[in-house]
Amino acid sequence: MTRRNGDRDDQEIVVLSLKEKRSMLLNVGPQHPAMHGIVHITVELEGETVTSADVEIGYLHRAFEKMCEQGPYNNAIPYTDRLNYVSPLINNIGYCLAVEKLLGVKAPERAQYIRVIMSEISRVTDHLTCIGASAMELGAFTVFLYMIKAREYLYEILEEVTGARLTISYARVGGLKSDLPEGFEEKCRKALKETYKILKEVEALLNKNRIFVDRLKDIGVISQQDALAYGVTGPFLRSTGVDYDVRKAQPYLVYDRLDFDIPIGEHGDNLDRYYVRMEEMHQSIRITEQALRDLPKGEISAGDFGRVLTAAEMVDQAKMGQTGDFKTVEVDLDPTLEGTTKRYHDDVYSDDKRVSLPAKEDTYGNIEGLMNHFKLVMHGHGLRPPKGEAYFPVEGANGELGFYVVSDGSDRPYRVRVRPPCFAIMSALHKMVVGEMVADIVPTFGSVNMIGGELDR
Repeated sequence: MTRRNGDRDDQEIVVLSLKEKRSMLLNVGPQHPAMHGIVHITVELEGETVTSADVEIGYLHRAFEKMCEQGPYNNAIPYTDRLNYVSPLINNIGYCLAVEKLLGVKAPERAQYIRVIMSEISRVTDHLTCIGASAMELGAFTVFLYMIKAREYLYEILEEVTGARLTISYARVGGLKSDLPEGFEEKCRKALKETYKILKEVEALLNKNRIFVDRLKDIGVISQQDALAYGVTGPFLRSTGVDYDVRKAQPYLVYDRLDFDIPIGEHGDNLDRYYVRMEEMHQSIRITEQALRDLPKGEISAGDFGRVLTAAEMVDQAKMGQTGDFKTVEVDLDPTLEGTTKRYHDDVYSDDKRVSLPAKEDTYGNIEGLMNHFKLVMHGHGLRPPKGEAYFPVEGANGELGFYVVSDGSDRPYRVRVRPPCFAIMSALHKMVVGEMVADIVPTFGSVNMIGGELDR
């Protein structure tokens, strides 16, 4: 072969290295079963390893805080149901405690015990849902069915007390909507006993299950320093070994009278978070049983009031001004008016007339009660805390749930701000998934127990 002038003796050869690294972007959610339709994670992958992650929220913005400024203080209570809608009672009670702090009032002792009982039952339902759903996402469908069965026992208790299963609106500023129904203690103890049995069954299925443990151990690790820096609280923080719990650190209601332990982990991984939540359910059952044992008695039997009137008779007598003996009668109200009736009122409501709606018998039976009701519900009247601000934290199922309320002296809040526990955890989520496999995103995200209603208010 003849070479022409200018030809190069050596041909330049381009060799593509087989070791060249190439990454790809993967969208996880929002249209993904594990992302609840409201979280979008953009991950960069090298093979199946996550090298970076960008977590986006904002698909369920509820304008909770702005809506609270539009009406009287008690009007915000149904909105709080929709924050963490898996344990709504804790939200109700936390908000009411913040407003009560502004007003300088305190709920009756019986109401405080009932608030503790209902909060702890809610905490158990929340943890049951979290662990059950997370286990199902890892293939343990039987565990999910067991957990939901246990949750159903507790939902039946909640429904009997509040009249609803999920959006319960049970708390009121100064107390509660109504007292516990007849036979509640026996039914509650039975439900707790059945729940305890199911917890033991689930522990037997999962605690030494090699597949389950291997999928969670040393995955989604967060250090104490990072957890504290991001403001993480609750089971997530306690899994790193920090024993911070609002019920112990800043006791409220009657938690300082009850004996319970704070479960903590060591490694800050998904497995420790599972263990912490499981043990917390045992502690919540323990707290509830103590509160039931110590629950102060209330004069709630109809016999204490002597004569029983029908609602129609009460209204007819009130129209004629014959209300002299209404203080000593029991009125048989129909279901639309049943609620904080006279026999329950003093046990579950503050006696401060600035705060407490009168019993139905007084509202419909005498002019003083009607005027008191009018002043508390009409526009421009209502609850009027003095000018000031208050922050009140409670221990939610996911951590510190705080309500910051500002009053300008009017009948509606000037500003309401909620500190949702899962927002801080979601802020740190990217640190826990980077370096893990793409398959580990789902169990790590499940351990956050993200609730969209409180994540983006």
